[in-house]
Amino acid sequence: MTTGHRITIEQGTEHVRVVHDGHVVAESRRPLVLRETGCPPRYYLPAQDVRTELLTPSGTHTYCPFKGTASYWSLPGAEDAVWAYPDPKPEVAEIEDHLCFYEAEVV
Repeated sequence: MTTGHRITIEQGTEHVRVVHDGHVVAESRRPLVLRETGCPPRYYLPAQDVRTELLTPSGTHTYCPFKGTASYWSLPGAEDAVWAYPDPKPEVAEIEDHLCFYEAEVV
């Protein structure tokens, strides 16, 4: 990691819900909370807690020097709304098999 850049991941206890167009897309009481320098905290939800049948794979991929290459999925009317790191860097291995949403609420 470069100087001044930090990522921490902790097991959250929050109840996180993702609603899109009136439908619950994901709901979890076991999110991982990823905190990264310069970014808002992000909730990574176990794939088992996500209605993956509602997601459409996107051709979008982005690269983060700290986490690796992200793959994206879209929801109806919300392109690239969800991402995950299928093969994350060893320093953030916990986020494998977890998905992150731009819009998530803590209930």
